[in-house]
Amino acid sequence: MGLGKKKGGRKEPLFGLPAALADLRLTAADRIPGGDDKPKKSAKSPAKRKSDDAGDEPPREKPQPSRSGAKRRSRSRIGAGLGRLVYWGAVLSLWGVIAVIGVVIYVGAHLPPIQSLEIPKRPPTIQIVGIDGSMLAQRGEMAGANVSLKDLPPYLPKAFIAIEDRRFYSHFGIDPVGILRALVTNVMHRGVSQGGSTLTQQLAKNLFLTQERTMQRKLQEAELAIWLERKHSKNEILELYLNRVYFGSGAYGVEAAAQKYFGKSARNVTVAEAAMLAGLVKSPSRLAPNRNPEGAEARAQIVLAAMADAKFITDAQAQASIGHPSYNVKPAGAGTVNYVADWIGEVLDDLVGQIDESIKVETTIDPKLQSVAEAAIIDELAAKSVKFNVSQGALVAMTPDGAVRAMVGGRNYSESQYNRAVTAKRQPGSSFKPFVYLTALEQGLTPDTMRQDAPIEVKGWKPENYTHEYFGAVTLTQALAMSLNTVAIRLGLEVGPKNVVRTAHRLGISSKLEANASIALGTSEVSVVELVGAYAPFANGGLAVAPHVVTRIRTLSGKLLYMRQPDERNQVIDPRYVGMMNTMMRETLISGTAKKAEIPGWPAAGKTGTSQDYRDAWFIGYTANLVTGVWLGNDDNSPTRKATGGGLPVEVWSRFMRAAHEGVPVAALPNSQATWGLSNLAQAASQVSPPTAAAPGPVAATNGGYRPPPPTRANVRPEAAAGLDGWLMDRLFGGNR
Repeated sequence: MGLGKKKGGRKEPLFGLPAALADLRLTAADRIPGGDDKPKKSAKSPAKRKSDDAGDEPPREKPQPSRSGAKRRSRSRIGAGLGRLVYWGAVLSLWGVIAVIGVVIYVGAHLPPIQSLEIPKRPPTIQIVGIDGSMLAQRGEMAGANVSLKDLPPYLPKAFIAIEDRRFYSHFGIDPVGILRALVTNVMHRGVSQGGSTLTQQLAKNLFLTQERTMQRKLQEAELAIWLERKHSKNEILELYLNRVYFGSGAYGVEAAAQKYFGKSARNVTVAEAAMLAGLVKSPSRLAPNRNPEGAEARAQIVLAAMADAKFITDAQAQASIGHPSYNVKPAGAGTVNYVADWIGEVLDDLVGQIDESIKVETTIDPKLQSVAEAAIIDELAAKSVKFNVSQGALVAMTPDGAVRAMVGGRNYSESQYNRAVTAKRQPGSSFKPFVYLTALEQGLTPDTMRQDAPIEVKGWKPENYTHEYFGAVTLTQALAMSLNTVAIRLGLEVGPKNVVRTAHRLGISSKLEANASIALGTSEVSVVELVGAYAPFANGGLAVAPHVVTRIRTLSGKLLYMRQPDERNQVIDPRYVGMMNTMMRETLISGTAKKAEIPGWPAAGKTGTSQDYRDAWFIGYTANLVTGVWLGNDDNSPTRKATGGGLPVEVWSRFMRAAHEGVPVAALPNSQATWGLSNLAQAASQVSPPTAAAPGPVAATNGGYRPPPPTRANVRPEAAAGLDGWLMDRLFGGNR
């Protein structure tokens, strides 16, 4: 059968795949030529190719691809790889952009609406001034007045830029270069040694955010920084920053910090002082120069070097400031007036409510008397605290109408802010006895009423006198002056402990008092300020007082927010009994347990007190001009080494009161004459047997009045006779004097 000749016969139709392949033919042109092959001029028929294949010729080798083809395929594979890389890079970039947008939306959703954000007002400052108008203390966040950028020396803001944000004037609120540099530095140091926040970010954090270290807060900070940069100019942002940043020790803003640390305005700081202020921002609490002057100076030297490197100052200026610093940091003293400031802070809410602007609080404190009181407490403790094992003290001085002139709540405010004059409550010991004796007078007894000083037992309790001595029949005046425990207990039981508690509460004691037999020895705890306030009616003629320290409160613009109204003059002691009590308590300073107390030319009265086991030593004394109470003891309520009310407290009281009465016209105590009349004396004489011949007669008291004879040692019980039981009772109950 020849080529091109059709075969006869019937041809069956083909369907499906065979039909599709029926006309498929390959020619030589369809083959891939080998390296040396040449294209054939004519193509063989399929039959010929079949016969050739069936021959005995050896099979031909498979043709090898050419080098140019391999290169083309390699380039094709590389191109495909680059294409895939570009494709997936674009996909990932798109998802990254979507993720960033999502994060921005999420963070923004947790911020207040940007369009409603405003620069918040400065935190309110509480200025506390004395009776003479002088500044005593500041409370709240200590913020000085806003200072304009143009009013500051140019090197002051440049110091902050040099150390905190060198690229401040070139970034848009966030500094990518600074963040990258901080990241590299922190990786190299294997820790956080450098921050990437700009001044704008720091301002955003200070104005709107908390100090927590979270990623969300950092993202919010970044968004707010960009908003600030769009809303304000660079100089406005820098000025806001300088007036709001925290500098430690409660100082916010450069003006407050300059006043705090250098005693001058920020307008007048030197280069060295500017460097120190800029250095505080990194760690204000740790580097505050009043706490860590060495650390503050070392940081300031780093700032000076940065300023020189940025060409803000010359190398000579930097070297001169490093070599000769002009720091004049105010020393941190005891600052006991801060106890007063804390007390004022506690009552402000009751007086004016929530404070939303800066205010000035005018007080009754006399700065001179405050200084004298502070020195009296500190010096006495410095000299004798070791000897008597006494670590703390408190003093309150007020006028007879309750205006507090001085208050010391401890020996050093910087070491302990606990106010022992207001907050602490301790057993007053025998300084509580005047309430017992006043109750007795109000029930008909007189200063000359006689009572037995002898051993007593109350349901197994056998209290003793401080000296373990007993004087037999004594007057109430003698018993109070000598602080005889047995007489006080007899009187307390006679008039009723509940009545004694009512008397104390009526005069101003607000603490809870236990109405039992031991109340006569001051076993219920009270504070210094309330006990002094309860003595004030003896000095003012029997009128109730409310201890107070605030007279007026104004805004800094002059708006009056509060003015103290005069107290209701409620008569809580009949004037007759005021005179009797003053005469009796004057004897305490003349012949009794407070003989060391002395104010030249001034009639004074008072009562000592020593609690069980010498844990607390008190003296509350007064003139017609001032009522002052002193407490000495230990915070842990541990016993002292026999420190009594007639010792250290009397010495502190006398030193303070002598200074407080210099140049003040002398005034007599109210109703201090013996005005209760001869009928009362006759009644008192009828209650006891006549004195023995050995007893001396009455002695005229100085400045009028009646002075009883000193007691005789009748029925004295020697200390040795007390035995073990007496010693035990002395340890438990006999320390009251």
